[in-house]
Amino acid sequence: MSTFPTTGRNGTVIVVGASMAGLLAARVLAEHAGRVVVLDHDTLPEDAVPRGGAPQSAHAHGLLARGLRGLEELFPGLTAELVARGGRVADVQEDFRWVSDGYTLARGRSGMHGILVSRPLLEREVRRRTLADPRISVHDRVEVRALMHDDRGRVLGVAAVERDNPAGRGIRRWDADLVVDASGRTSRAPEWLQALGFEPPEEERVEVDVAYSTRHYRREPGHLDGGGGVAIAAAPDNPRAGFLLAQEGDRWICALGGYLGDRPPIDPEGFEAYAATLPSPMVSEVISRAVPVDEPRRYRFPASVRRRFERLRRSPEGLLVLGDAVCSFDPVYGQGMTVACLEALALRDVLRRGPAPADLPREFWRACEPIVDIAWQIALGADLRIPGVRGPVDRRTRVVNGYIGKVYRAAALDPAVGTAFLRVIHMEAAPPSLMSPSVLAHVVMGSRRAPALPRPRISPEAQQRV
Repeated sequence: MSTFPTTGRNGTVIVVGASMAGLLAARVLAEHAGRVVVLDHDTLPEDAVPRGGAPQSAHAHGLLARGLRGLEELFPGLTAELVARGGRVADVQEDFRWVSDGYTLARGRSGMHGILVSRPLLEREVRRRTLADPRISVHDRVEVRALMHDDRGRVLGVAAVERDNPAGRGIRRWDADLVVDASGRTSRAPEWLQALGFEPPEEERVEVDVAYSTRHYRREPGHLDGGGGVAIAAAPDNPRAGFLLAQEGDRWICALGGYLGDRPPIDPEGFEAYAATLPSPMVSEVISRAVPVDEPRRYRFPASVRRRFERLRRSPEGLLVLGDAVCSFDPVYGQGMTVACLEALALRDVLRRGPAPADLPREFWRACEPIVDIAWQIALGADLRIPGVRGPVDRRTRVVNGYIGKVYRAAALDPAVGTAFLRVIHMEAAPPSLMSPSVLAHVVMGSRRAPALPRPRISPEAQQRV
């Protein structure tokens, strides 16, 4: 194992943000640095409850199969511990239902597994295991305001305000050999780069204006025939999505989502009426007879944003950016935690090669590029099938989107096609694998046999009414 590439100061790394991305980065960096200090603006809870500064943590989250494998690699035994605390491991095809364009994927044993558990419990267990390393410490209620740097733009640490400091709200300097920005979608990294005299990264945006409402229900053994959940994707003629995921405590978490200003209601009657308009009745059939345990709440996500750090011609020594600060995806696809995990593993691999400090940012962002590419292609392609969603549409996107409809039809009859599709969704394979000769043959045959299915079609007028 190489030592951390230090600049000769104190071998300290500062991670901005105790998000999943920040915690996973801290876990990897502790193998190479003498000390890792995590700074977070929020109050970090002891219990498995949503964080006040992260309202999205109260809503449905998915950890893809590749993400679960990555977490187990970083924290051996984590999966078993989550199961002991009420989580459930499920085969993503045999124990879970997927509905795309109104077609329900045929069930089969995929060999890929996910963990059904709430985001607060997962984050708490990852935080607990991360902080068990004596080289890692966390300071909450700390607001990072700026980067400290020398005359050449090399990052030397951060300037921050400690909100609980009895001495007042003065700026404190935190020295470090490396600063890692894992502060999420609100990252100020582009501003920081400009302040240091560097160009900010190019940005790509896809305006989705997704809103989703979430409610918990009591889970009974007969629901969904004992399955672990259902995901109903938005379709071009019905841009509404719904998810029902098993969680610890014998609960369901139900999330309903709409695009481009379509707001799922947060009154109980409206919530259930909206669920009845989804492209499949599976969610509605469960929640219409299940016992609710709380009131609906809403969250809004305006746009997917990708910052192209890997294209920077110049970047400061001593600064890395990862997680949602690099790319924030439409949350409907549940990619964020998995991408953060894969970026942490990429950082581990880069550090083990022992790059010079000046080369570390470029090598890391280049290693992350194919990881982000796969997730971005999946989310971008699916979102651009929704009429009215604006984003970069090239010939490849049009061809893939025309083909993916045939994949959905074939997967309704052929479990092998469903497995190939889910391997892409769960980031175990790249999207081009769906066009391999073996899969293509199954898709052509299966899509010809699959019947067209009746499903609710939502007009703009109906969207305004429900």
